[in-house]
Amino acid sequence: MSRIIVFGGHGRIALLLAPLLVARGDEVTAIIRNPAHAAEVEQTGATPVVADIEELDVAALADLIRAHDAVVWSAGAGGGAPQRTYAVDRDAAIRTMDAAEAAGVRRYVMVSWLGSTAEHGIPEDDGFFPYADAKWAADEYLRGTDLEGTILAPGTLTLDSSTGRIELDPSGRGAVSRADVAAVIAATLEASPTIGRTIRFGNGAPESSEPIDVALAR
Repeated sequence: MSRIIVFGGHGRIALLLAPLLVARGDEVTAIIRNPAHAAEVEQTGATPVVADIEELDVAALADLIRAHDAVVWSAGAGGGAPQRTYAVDRDAAIRTMDAAEAAGVRRYVMVSWLGSTAEHGIPEDDGFFPYADAKWAADEYLRGTDLEGTILAPGTLTLDSSTGRIELDPSGRGAVSRADVAAVIAATLEASPTIGRTIRFGNGAPESSEPIDVALAR
């Protein structure tokens, strides 16, 4: 059994992830901002904790993280003002990494996106640029820490059912169901070969995809 803390605990991926972790015996702490979401989170088997990650400093975040075995970052500003995108997707994410190190919790899984590279190609006058820029900065920061980090970079998210299969380094938009992203996170937390890797994936066509555990082991 592991104790997992999930930032962004009311997000669509997190709500699919928590039951997977609970079903295998893990304890899940779901960090949420809106107390009105607590009941829905509880239905997944996770324990909701209300906290505003935009406001908490490293010490306060370390208090939340301490006594867990792994951190999953699945939070995001969800678009809107660039200032808030940077505040959540970059700055708050980075503080949780510093907090994890301070708390002695080394395993850290970052949910990023397929196009998160230095050459993401999003022009600065594009409304998507702050997200692309913030995620790249957070990913790079994680690579520079001493954490046992994994960056998961799925393609375009869909509401399709889980297939249990993914394609690594897909071409194009790399569409993938949120259910399969949740399954990849769950598998990653148990797969030590994923430590130190950036894993870009989509669902792919049946002939080009493979079972999640097989793909992560490569």
